[in-house]
Amino acid sequence: MTLKSPVTLDTEVLVTGVAPSKRRRQLRRTAESYAFLSPTLILLFVLMIVPIVMVIGYSFQDNAILKKSSTFVGVDNYIAILTNPGFWNATSNTVVFTVVSVVAHLILGLGFALMLNSPLIGAVPRAIFRGLYVLPWLFTVAVIAVLWRMLLAPNGVINFLLNSNIEWLASPQLALGTVTFINIWAGYPFFMVSLLAGLQGIPSDLYEAATVDGAGSVQRFWNVTVPQLRPIIVSLVLLDLIWTSQQFALIWMTTGGGPINVTEVLSTFTYKLAFAKYDFSLAATSAVLVLLMSMVLAVFYVRHQKARD
Repeated sequence: MTLKSPVTLDTEVLVTGVAPSKRRRQLRRTAESYAFLSPTLILLFVLMIVPIVMVIGYSFQDNAILKKSSTFVGVDNYIAILTNPGFWNATSNTVVFTVVSVVAHLILGLGFALMLNSPLIGAVPRAIFRGLYVLPWLFTVAVIAVLWRMLLAPNGVINFLLNSNIEWLASPQLALGTVTFINIWAGYPFFMVSLLAGLQGIPSDLYEAATVDGAGSVQRFWNVTVPQLRPIIVSLVLLDLIWTSQQFALIWMTTGGGPINVTEVLSTFTYKLAFAKYDFSLAATSAVLVLLMSMVLAVFYVRHQKARD
């Protein structure tokens, strides 16, 4: 065994800044960390990275999946999708559905959070209201879809109360607004709970100082409450934009994208290309475009989170 002289050890410490024994401990800790992370990383690679790469590959092929040998067609599939009127109809419906839902989620969530945080409401009514307002968040998408299809049926409760016979989910004029309303009802509790937590974390000293300066309730809201909640609001809006733009189950189980495609969104459009028309190449191309749109929102969300940190 070769022994290192004190001069050699001192030289290594001067060059690397770390003693050999300490460096070995750091490498061991790093290896242990990656060993614990390896099962999750393998699952992410198998269940996310590999399928994404395969879908991107299919988008540049013709007759993908259906035939053993597919031909490379370059960007022809992307040209076909981008010149397809159905794709742009689905995109416009997705934008309307997403923007209206997110704005309504924010307004309703903030309004209910302010009400539940108000000192004018007692403890017992606050607990009751909180349970009622959170209730839509406890249901799964399947339950929500079946529930509202029953309520909005021609012989359902809504038409009975209105003394009408309106086809809420089958009318080309009302279908998109109806499914948007259902999505708003199902999603606002997420905003309410998050904003209520943010309101309860605002120091009361800020409101007292604003009151001493002569600020009214409206001025306190815009100059104290909103600035304190702004980081939470931006995070919630970006997350909700990503989630709502990819909504599939609710629309598929209520209208299926109909009638006459008035509720067709990008997720149902892509699904029909793959499993109704069996054009997996165009479906993969549409999925890649949806992925790119979602990545743009994800980049803004990550940048915002880094700015908060």
